[in-house]
Amino acid sequence: MPTDQTSTPAFDEWAIVELLGHRRVAGRVSEVQIAGAGFLRIDIPAAASHPARTQFIAPGAIYALHPVDEATATAAARSWRAEPISRYELQRALAAGEDRDDDGPF
Repeated sequence: MPTDQTSTPAFDEWAIVELLGHRRVAGRVSEVQIAGAGFLRIDIPAAASHPARTQFIAPGAIYALHPVDEATATAAARSWRAEPISRYELQRALAAGEDRDDDGPF
């Protein structure tokens, strides 16, 4: 007996993503599950001296999502290049004597 099962395909598009906190990223956006929760995976293309990278973002952090073509997403990713967080930044802050909360190891 045939069944009428319709399923929505997972999102997998080039897009510009606006995040709460007034930050924008652009790249290939797809849906993924991590530890049973849904996230958006954003594969941000390489640009100049910046390597390609991937970010996982919870849907609740998204203000708007704009599907675009690959050329537009790549150009946007190049112009909005934020430096990723690095481990050495914490050590540099501690070495500079910035205030810290003594309740934890950091």
